[in-house]
Amino acid sequence: MPHLLHIDSSIQGDRSISRRLTARAAAAWQAAHPDGSVTYRDLGADPLPHVDTASASAGAVPADERTSAQAASWELVERVVGEVREADTVLLGLPLYNYGAPSSVKSWVDHLIAPGLSLDAATGEPLLAGREFLVLAARGGGYGPGTPREGWAHAEQWLTHGVSLTGLDPVFITAELTLAPVQPAMAELIPLFEESLAEAEQAIDRHWTRVTVA
Repeated sequence: MPHLLHIDSSIQGDRSISRRLTARAAAAWQAAHPDGSVTYRDLGADPLPHVDTASASAGAVPADERTSAQAASWELVERVVGEVREADTVLLGLPLYNYGAPSSVKSWVDHLIAPGLSLDAATGEPLLAGREFLVLAARGGGYGPGTPREGWAHAEQWLTHGVSLTGLDPVFITAELTLAPVQPAMAELIPLFEESLAEAEQAIDRHWTRVTVA
């Protein structure tokens, strides 16, 4: 049975464009996989703890020698990795905060990179390859070639490099200029935002469709 892991990370609630996009993508996935099941994780409402001394050392300590803090940390790591391992498709909503990924997404990646679970402890071989990883990204401004802040959006590049240790290979669908409707100084950019959002939504709608040519 196909299984989807749907992850949100925005702290903007109903105003979030990344949540809007992941909801659309989840609905499209379910339409394409009517017999599928879904696991949902909300990093914005229920973030994972940041990696600390206990969690950093837990994997290197035999199970029967772990402290209670190490045991709890490793249990959480196993749960996070297990959610990805059980999924055929992972959807992640990725807003851009202060030119980078939300700290909750960084913590999720830190928990996901676990020798012995997501990569081979001896060889470093990734163990989560072969899953579809679709990232629905949203950026308040514009960061493309020729823009004043070209190259300032670091979330997508960082995520690609971070999860590469596990074998996950993200595909990005991105909407830009999402602050245009709420920032008076960006009002003239609203048409470009609407165009970017429409293109992202169309890309989502096409993603799991298969055209058969007679």
